[in-house]
Amino acid sequence: MKIRVAATLVAAVGLSLFGALPASAHTYDHKDPYRSGCGNTARVVKSAPIKSRLEGKVGTIRLWWSSSCKTNWTEVSVPTSAYGTINVYTDRGSDSFTFKAGNGGRHWGNMMRAPGVCAWGGVAVQWHGGRGGQNGQGVTAKACG
Repeated sequence: MKIRVAATLVAAVGLSLFGALPASAHTYDHKDPYRSGCGNTARVVKSAPIKSRLEGKVGTIRLWWSSSCKTNWTEVSVPTSAYGTINVYTDRGSDSFTFKAGNGGRHWGNMMRAPGVCAWGGVAVQWHGGRGGQNGQGVTAKACG
């Protein structure tokens, strides 16, 4: 009897520990939204301009949500010569993705699982070496679900 009670207690403690794994351990975290198929059920939930101090608006940042995968990611539209870093943040973690110039100026970062939490996106871009004000930034508002 004592052995059975001890085994049950060990199993219950083990299950509670595994149930408390961080959200970053999810299958879709840090994965490409289009290769995974999550982009097929996605919509833009927040957007904002990417602004340069000297040149004004130089692009757009968008926070996406996939209803089937329960993930967020950030996409940007920038000049083809721009390169930089795309970030997606959630209340449970974040992901950063560096992109190179090209791809027609359309770039996206990896996903973070975010059901029931807030998410937002950020980007920093440069072009022509970033000198002389050839850089910009953008941040979306939080989307909470």
